Amino acid sequence: MKKALFCTCILLSLTTIANQEEQIPQVDITNGLIKARLYLPDKELGYYRGTRFDWSGVITSLEYSGHNYFGQWFEKYSPTLHDAIMGPVDDFTPIGFNDAKPGETFLKIGIGTITKPDEKQYTFSRPYQIVNHGKWKIRTKSDQVKFVHIMKEKDYSYEYEKSVQLLKDKPVMVLVHKLRNKGKKTIETLVYNHNFFVINNQPVGPDFTIEFPFELSGIFRDGSEIAKIEGNRIIFDRVLNKGETTFCGGLQGFGDTPEDYDIRIENHKTGAGVRITCDRPLSRMVFWSCPTTPCPEPYIQIKAEPGEEFIWTISYEFYSIVRPR
Repeated sequence: MKKALFCTCILLSLTTIANQEEQIPQVDITNGLIKARLYLPDKELGYYRGTRFDWSGVITSLEYSGHNYFGQWFEKYSPTLHDAIMGPVDDFTPIGFNDAKPGETFLKIGIGTITKPDEKQYTFSRPYQIVNHGKWKIRTKSDQVKFVHIMKEKDYSYEYEKSVQLLKDKPVMVLVHKLRNKGKKTIETLVYNHNFFVINNQPVGPDFTIEFPFELSGIFRDGSEIAKIEGNRIIFDRVLNKGETTFCGGLQGFGDTPEDYDIRIENHKTGAGVRITCDRPLSRMVFWSCPTTPCPEPYIQIKAEPGEEFIWTISYEFYSIVRPR
């Protein structure tokens, strides 16, 4: 009797999880070569409702040629947890935070206006209160999703558009961003893509390489005994254990042209690779990893005067390595 009751409880728990999954707004897209599932922004039911990352473009899975490139890399989940998110997601530095007094608001693109609670420095891991979510418009096609976030405030107003597109007959996904400044003040911010790759659920270690088109230099603040720079690559001497991370906050060697925004992540055990390029130059380069995901974090500088539009496109070309080592 107890065993039957235990099994019944497990089944009910699994059913509840499945029902929660079904309630999350989502859409599947494909171009015949790539198949991807995206979670959609929603202030009530959205998978991610935190105050760090842009809510659009959350990719829970992407499959190409027998490889899966994204998935859950973290153990703890809450919709408002700052990094409980998946895929190639954008984080914009806050706008107006330093000028705001406690109780006043600042802006984060792709999220909304947020209350500054006190005089403490901005910290991306800290949860803040969103007071104006703005308005989301979402348009879907079989091979793409277009997100438009509209914010209207006294000083800062914008239309932020992000399109996730799978190119016809190519193993390529592009993220096309357009930021239109419709307010009174200049919008100036940095944005980086965190690139939470979870390639075939492989542990981060010697099977991974991260390659750049320039000679790298930099010092690992965390994990210097695990990860190291070798020429134009980041390599790992061993697999990361639970709780370990690597971090280098200032990789150097890139120039001021978009050609240096060209990053390859390869897993030589499974033969999966991805090349990341952008039509804007790097302004900063960071690398972070934990046991489940290696993350190159390329930054670009954004500036749009009132009435201006700033556009940038990031491309992801997926491929198989012919001869895994």
